[in-house]
Amino acid sequence: CLPANQERFANGKLVTVQFHPSAQVVMTAGHDRSVSLFQVNNFSFNPKIQSIYLESFPIYKAHFSVDGEQVIATGTHHSMFFVYDMMAGSIIPIPKVRGVEEKFLRNFELSPDGSFMLLIGTSGYLYLLSMKTKELISTMKVNGRCTASAFTPDSSKIYSYTKEGEVFIWDVRNRKCLHKFEDEGSLEGKCIAVSKNNLYVACGSSSGVVNLYTTDACLKENCPKPVKAIMNLVTSATCVTFNPTTEILAVASRDTDEAVKLV
Repeated sequence: CLPANQERFANGKLVTVQFHPSAQVVMTAGHDRSVSLFQVNNFSFNPKIQSIYLESFPIYKAHFSVDGEQVIATGTHHSMFFVYDMMAGSIIPIPKVRGVEEKFLRNFELSPDGSFMLLIGTSGYLYLLSMKTKELISTMKVNGRCTASAFTPDSSKIYSYTKEGEVFIWDVRNRKCLHKFEDEGSLEGKCIAVSKNNLYVACGSSSGVVNLYTTDACLKENCPKPVKAIMNLVTSATCVTFNPTTEILAVASRDTDEAVKLV
């Protein structure tokens, strides 16, 4: 395959590469302050559809909305974020969300049903926003510092993983903490994923170990035993994700080249 973004290579580090949920389009975004869309035409040629430039806004993370009509982008050192409406072709700045007192907004997750946006703040704060209005619905707080969060496939629960190695499970409807458990042997929590069939939870830590749990054990036990501990990475596990049929788990580390394992 040719490079997906051969029509426009980035001038800086890429932080996001994501396929569109329904079209044959791939998005790239990064520190050169741009978001680019490319048509993926098998092997022949991947023409650039368009690029948008966000002035003085190096991108930390960008993500397609569930319906594929918007791109949400947060910056490396900003308390605001941008929404790129692809249907209207407009770039909408969201300067300040009322009730969110954060110096920087970087990490976020979108619920699979398209209703919510979860902003991961500092000091353990989590902000649940309406995807439609981008207004604050509720604030939740974990003990310690939250490093990663994941929605369950039905969008009813959120798993929040802390730097201290604890996982808090929230009920999205009433924003109450249902349960919390300790990730076995975790020195520092880094990334978390819930499988599409809702049977497994994967937690990746700074030691490079990825623990795989059953969701059943996560909801009932305070110190669940992993079904499997994956030890293949020697640097910090910074990404875990399941494939759509829950047959493969990808684990990766951005701290070293080619540190990607498929389990």
